[in-house]
Amino acid sequence: MLTLRILEIVLPIFTIVGVGLLYGRRHRPEMSVVNTVNMDVFVPMLMFTVLVEQSVDFASYRPLLLGAACVVLGSGLLAIPAAALLGVGKKTFAPPMMFSNAGNLGLPLMVLAFGEAALPAAVLVFLVESGLHFSLGMWFLSGQSSLLALLRTPLIVAVIAAFLVNALQLNIPPALMLPISMMSKVSIPLMLFSLGTRLAFADLREWRVGLSGGIFAPLCGLAIVFAINPLLDLPPMQQGVLFLFGALPPAVLNYIFAERYAIEPAKVAAIVVIGNALTVLSLPLVLGYVLPRFA
Repeated sequence: MLTLRILEIVLPIFTIVGVGLLYGRRHRPEMSVVNTVNMDVFVPMLMFTVLVEQSVDFASYRPLLLGAACVVLGSGLLAIPAAALLGVGKKTFAPPMMFSNAGNLGLPLMVLAFGEAALPAAVLVFLVESGLHFSLGMWFLSGQSSLLALLRTPLIVAVIAAFLVNALQLNIPPALMLPISMMSKVSIPLMLFSLGTRLAFADLREWRVGLSGGIFAPLCGLAIVFAINPLLDLPPMQQGVLFLFGALPPAVLNYIFAERYAIEPAKVAAIVVIGNALTVLSLPLVLGYVLPRFA
């Protein structure tokens, strides 16, 4: 039954987010260190483990990678005139529309929807989104970007290391691979829990722009996927991953960057918080379209 299948996917996600929300309201934990550790250690371990253990053939995912890049870049192009219509700065509005929650929410959503077989595809679209965020996104906000700095990020280092292991056909000893795999399993539930704690600190004074952004982001992403999907000739599961990617809300990292570069952080925070809250309504609808066609 489709309704039961949708509940099986969204309930685990919203339960962990809800636990983080309740814990955040009660204890108000400082999660910045935890989030840094997750992005610098556990998520790269996940990247490495998936790409090595499943011997991912990057060439077979090339159309999906192109599709994910089109969603990110196309959303930015559409967001700039939309920002002008809403009377919001383009540096405030465009990045949250471009850079979605492909880590905290996308990874568990795609795996729960399509099973472990979808993990390489989910990891790769997350890689596209993260790579563009740390390069194009930072340049858009600050006017500066460094290729060397991008190559030094743990996510990219993990991907390069996995690529070399696969290309050289190296065998990693089980005694070394096991702790890497164990650490990788920490990343996804910790992302969801962290998202919940972020929602607990929500400041909704800018709720109007937050609501506009929260609605525009998934509609824009899905419109682009509908437009490009017939051109990409993707396998069914990858099509489903791309649709879910297009429907994701803005990433929490948008707020962190907005705060760093003083780009109206209160408005960006409202877009992120309300956008993620609206997934309670949007994700079941999108899953209702995706699952019968691509699962």
